Amino acid sequence: MCDPHLGVSRRALLRVGGTGLFGLSLGQMLGLKAQANDSALATGGPGWNKAKSIILVYLQGGPSHLDLWDPKENVPDNVRSAFAPISTKLPGVKFTEILPKLAQVNDKFTLIRSMSYTPNGLFNHTAAIYQMMTGYTTDKVSPSGQLEPPSPKDFPNFGSNIIRLKPPKEQMLPFVMLPRPLQESNVVGKGGTAGFLGKAYDPYTLYPDGDDMDMAKMERIRIDDLQLRPEVYATRLERRARLREQINSLMPRMDEAVADYKLGEYYDQALGLIISGRAREAFAISTEDDATRDLYGRNTFGQSLLLARRLVEAGTRVVEVVWPKVANSDNHSWDHHVGLTDRMKKQSGPMFDAGLSGLITDLDQRGLLNETLVVAVGEFGRSPQKGVSTSGNGNSADGRDHWPYCYTAMVAGAGITPGAVYGESDKTASAPSKSPVHPAELLATIYHSFGIHPETIVYNHLNQPRELVKAQAITSLFV
Repeated sequence: MCDPHLGVSRRALLRVGGTGLFGLSLGQMLGLKAQANDSALATGGPGWNKAKSIILVYLQGGPSHLDLWDPKENVPDNVRSAFAPISTKLPGVKFTEILPKLAQVNDKFTLIRSMSYTPNGLFNHTAAIYQMMTGYTTDKVSPSGQLEPPSPKDFPNFGSNIIRLKPPKEQMLPFVMLPRPLQESNVVGKGGTAGFLGKAYDPYTLYPDGDDMDMAKMERIRIDDLQLRPEVYATRLERRARLREQINSLMPRMDEAVADYKLGEYYDQALGLIISGRAREAFAISTEDDATRDLYGRNTFGQSLLLARRLVEAGTRVVEVVWPKVANSDNHSWDHHVGLTDRMKKQSGPMFDAGLSGLITDLDQRGLLNETLVVAVGEFGRSPQKGVSTSGNGNSADGRDHWPYCYTAMVAGAGITPGAVYGESDKTASAPSKSPVHPAELLATIYHSFGIHPETIVYNHLNQPRELVKAQAITSLFV
């Protein structure tokens, strides 16, 4: 049987649409449509429906692939990384010295070295983030490179689509985003909402106050709206719920009027969250032992990944951990136009290496990697040549500018082939030389992993049909 929450795929609609030529009745067409839907959505293949949850590690700012996990040797000085290449667990596969811990666990994940796309408009972060998160480009690119703020007309974040089509079975927050929003300059949250699906599918955001790099930031997470007030007992809340149901039963017309808003469903979900306490318990990272907390790194990024593991363990379907420094900012940002060598070596590199390797190791040891998809990716890479301008920004002699034509992503868990490299970049990591992967194809692969056909139809704010994403899954990434 087809999952009743799933929509109809474009392929299924086209398959059924052609039957009108043979003079079938509307009833017959609807019947064939249902059959086509079952066929299109149930066909699996490698990796189909393996994932129960996903942790997206979003490297906001666009890290340099040449200075992390796709170093090039025997290239000019203005291309070659300042960091020495090191061996990894996989023979012949090298990272830079910035990633010593990830080099020891790359037998557990697949590295995609051929991410690539041609940008729509300027090489700006926000447009690229929107594409990576939704699978769609936007025409709202201004001369400055910035976009309009989030809109109810936007395409949904992929996480919103997943929790709508595959709602979690546990009384748990379905979709969580932390520790800060997607952001470039003053454009905050673009690509990070449910858009035309409605606010019911927005992520639950955990943006605690405090310095972005301060580990104590994660200790200050406010969960007031998940707390039971001391004077209100769970039994009282349950009695209130039963009373509400009795009142609703006497008001069928009212129920019918608000049916489209699913108020009862949302009320029940909120009530279940408060009574169960699962979310509150998941947020209590202070209960973890020191060794585990040290494994991830005692900083906002590392502790956010630890919290992500706790959330999926408790039943959360989608967790997006956003790099805690915004694009075009200094300090630990990945947006290395200036001072790449010093900043990456002392700031972003060690934090990333410990956090992501800790997450992979912890999930694997707990047996969670089998059903948890982990994806680490940014909105683009950095220019092969140092000191040049590709986006209108100024760059120091060791700085690299925006580069969407070739970069690297990591995928692991939920049936992904362990210890593999997919695709190749050319000799200067300027373009894929083998098996290019578009961001939309990466999203299609994520949907496929959840047993959701990438071409499933959703309806926008104008009730127009739209595919989740116009791309096919890369099934060869799976075992």
